[in-house]
Amino acid sequence: MAQSALLNASILKKVAMALSGIFLITFLALHVSLNFISIISEDVFNEASHFMGYNPLIQYVMQPVLAVGVIFHFVMGFILTAQNSAARPIAYAKYNGAANASWTSRNMIISGLVILAFLGLHFYDFWFPEVSYKYIAGTAPDATRYYGELVHKFHDPIRTGIYCVSFVLLGFHLWHGFSSSLQSVGMHNKYSRFLSKIGYGFAVVVPALFVIIALVHHFNN
Repeated sequence: MAQSALLNASILKKVAMALSGIFLITFLALHVSLNFISIISEDVFNEASHFMGYNPLIQYVMQPVLAVGVIFHFVMGFILTAQNSAARPIAYAKYNGAANASWTSRNMIISGLVILAFLGLHFYDFWFPEVSYKYIAGTAPDATRYYGELVHKFHDPIRTGIYCVSFVLLGFHLWHGFSSSLQSVGMHNKYSRFLSKIGYGFAVVVPALFVIIALVHHFNN
């Protein structure tokens, strides 16, 4: 009975982890779409950013939900990693990891930690200045400022490089995470292989677009 309860709890944690991952994947698709506009039209990017920056539904409902989703996903990742390690207390003298799992799946915690560190930098670059601008300094809204603020951040080659490396690690994380999330929520059917291919494509295209955005703004500075 106790073992069954533990198994059910572990399954529930994996499902919760998967659902939070799918939620964040959806956000990534929206986020890269908005940022890609910045290399197409400065005016449209400013308009879209201003709308999102001052829309009450986005600011006071969706943004807190996103923050909770990010925190929950990382906390559950650490918990599941710790549980998996505890379930295998014996360190084998010889272990061929590649024979049991892919590199991306074996190093999800590493790519996750890099992404977490990157989020700290990203918040420092964009979220904290935005909070200061609107709520601390109380500066009047300026619908034309967003493009300039974005481009300014990619003037520094070191910061641009950090962003690009982080996006590559994000791709590795998504490569395993997308398909793993689908499996955890029970998508084992005739469409699972097709959905997995979509996941692999997403893991390549979205980080690549982020890299392109960063490099375009860096070299156009």
